[in-house]
Amino acid sequence: MDRLPIELNFWVIPPFISFLTLFSLACLALVKGKGRKVNLLFAGICFLGGLLSIDKAVAAIATDPDLALRSARIDHMFVVFFIPVYLHFIYTYLGIAKQRWLIGLAYAFSGCLSVLSQGDYYLEGVRQYFFGYYAKGGLLIYVFGFASTTNTLYCLYLLFRSLRQENDPERKNKTKYIIAGMGGAALMTHFNFLPLTGIGFYPLGNIAFIPLLLLAFAVLKRDLLDIGFMVQKGLIYSLLTGLLTGSYALMIILFDRVFKGTGRTGPLFFSILFFLVIVFVFDPLKKRVQLVIDHLLFKGKYDYQKTLMALSDAMASMLNLDEIMEKTLGTLTEAMYLDWGYVMLMDDVGRKFSVRSQMGTQSMEKGLSIDESSPLVLELGRQKSEVTRYNLEECSHACDDEPRFKEDFNTLDGTVIIPMVFKGAINGLLVLGNKKSGDLFTAQDLELLRTLANQCAISIENAKAYQVIENLNVNLETMVEDRTEALKKALEEKEKTQDLLIRSESLAAVGALVAGVAHELNNPLASVSSLVQSAVETMEEMPSKEVIGSEDGVEEKEELVDDLKFSLKELNRAKDIVASLLGISRQTEEYSEPVAMNDVSKNALKVLHNQYKHTGIEVIETYADDLPEIRGNFANLGQVCLNIITNAIQSVENDHGKIVLKTGYDKSKDMVSFECEDNGHGIPEDVMKDMFKPFFTTKDVGKGTGLGLYISYEIVRRHNGNIFAENNAQGGATFRVELPG
Repeated sequence: MDRLPIELNFWVIPPFISFLTLFSLACLALVKGKGRKVNLLFAGICFLGGLLSIDKAVAAIATDPDLALRSARIDHMFVVFFIPVYLHFIYTYLGIAKQRWLIGLAYAFSGCLSVLSQGDYYLEGVRQYFFGYYAKGGLLIYVFGFASTTNTLYCLYLLFRSLRQENDPERKNKTKYIIAGMGGAALMTHFNFLPLTGIGFYPLGNIAFIPLLLLAFAVLKRDLLDIGFMVQKGLIYSLLTGLLTGSYALMIILFDRVFKGTGRTGPLFFSILFFLVIVFVFDPLKKRVQLVIDHLLFKGKYDYQKTLMALSDAMASMLNLDEIMEKTLGTLTEAMYLDWGYVMLMDDVGRKFSVRSQMGTQSMEKGLSIDESSPLVLELGRQKSEVTRYNLEECSHACDDEPRFKEDFNTLDGTVIIPMVFKGAINGLLVLGNKKSGDLFTAQDLELLRTLANQCAISIENAKAYQVIENLNVNLETMVEDRTEALKKALEEKEKTQDLLIRSESLAAVGALVAGVAHELNNPLASVSSLVQSAVETMEEMPSKEVIGSEDGVEEKEELVDDLKFSLKELNRAKDIVASLLGISRQTEEYSEPVAMNDVSKNALKVLHNQYKHTGIEVIETYADDLPEIRGNFANLGQVCLNIITNAIQSVENDHGKIVLKTGYDKSKDMVSFECEDNGHGIPEDVMKDMFKPFFTTKDVGKGTGLGLYISYEIVRRHNGNIFAENNAQGGATFRVELPG
């Protein structure tokens, strides 16, 4: 049987290692690429590079020139597509949308070269060098070389330009590794053109595995393609197995050559010896190398995985909130070698997240907090996942208020912010800084942190529940005393309410008395006014002599008539006041009579005229025209206006006091409003919350009952309206009553 036309030698090892490295990277990109275009193109580059390495390995061990030539032509039929695939990968990775036509042109160019690569114009034959048979290039190989060099330099230019413009640290890190790994391998492969032109220089492309190992390290250690931990191990062990399998194959060939021609006992002896070598040498060696790889690449992950899992178990038994926070931060900063970190927990009173515990080199700003309505918190709650400085742009686009989202993230000043989720709601935030080593947070880092954050959220709720139970046990007696005190206060309030009812009845009786007196006064006032009016008209028609007794008494007559007119004016004003008293004091349970708020306000102001006419207070009336009537009780609403205006008068009793009365109508809400604005001393905050309670007053004893605003509140409530009070920015206060139209 003819032997294969190959002969193993040292020169086959470098291209074989390059092939294994590229094949592993291609499998890695296909398995974990999730169908993404950039990963598929990356796998294509590695596949083409692997074909080139296989060709160089065959050239190194081939003893037949025709075999070397056939291998080279088959290889170049595919390798020419390295130009468009490499360009396509760079465009896709960098997200370049312009000049995409270059990619199509490159594919068309490589397609033509692929067809022509099987002729003598591309590869004329082979030459033998000290490192094996190597193809002899034709005219078209120079065209391919020029195009490949131009394409490589252009792609490196695009990568370096992107590196200068990029602000994302993670993205810059990936770009650096692509430049060093793929760019370095591409440049070294260009030296393969020297043997093609007849120069006996060893093709440096055979040792392109050196920069490729840097790229493999970035994929495995730096998680360049976001692959999983177990897949990393599996692929690197596959690479190791491939290397050892190649060594086994070399051993078989070498032993076969040693025992060549030794008779029939050689193969049996070789089989036994090879079995013993595998059992006692290669298998232990493989396990030893695996341990070394684990130590170099995955030691840190093994260590802090175990540490964090142990922490998760320990937290399940912790019931002290501060102890949980300190244990969590201490373990994280130590196991993951973090610069700093802090935990923010929900403040039940203010509904804000505030710093509860911190650890590391950075000191947090005192009182640092973030509201639960923050877009950052809402987005964390929506996606139930972390926001990092590297995916900040992507996450911010998903929220409604992008500027505030970024502002809140920068306020917290973290590299990674992880929500602590319990029953679908966030009860805390875990904010972490950078790693001391400068490494990025990998996918498995974030997965472990999410698990720990959720465990921490459960522990926090357990600790809070335990604290509530403990407080109930400790303070049970105090709670009973507080409940007893509350019941006493309730009884006091009941008594006050009963007293209020009695006073209300008294007020009703007083109102009835006022109405009777006003009615009795109304008749004599009308009679006197009529007589005075008649006297004025008669005197104006009579000559001065008949009135005064002489022709020279014209001035005396005019003065007398003026005095009578003034008296008539005052009588009319008294009549108006009596009418206002009758309107305001009219007692009825009817709440559906038509009421004009403008008239209610005017009548109340007439009743109070004597209280402010000599004080220098300026009263400005601004009533809305065509104000619709409301359905209510005129007398009761008049009492509301009286109480509000009286308070305003008492608040601004000085020479510069000013009161503005307004009415208005909100058509969209169908609400009629009455406003009383003053420039007095305003309402203190501690008074604002109690001012509508019964018997609450800030006036001296004997000057106030504390019922005015309470009664007003109850009247407005019975009218299905609202009453508000607020301080003005320029000073003073405004009372506003809104009633349905």
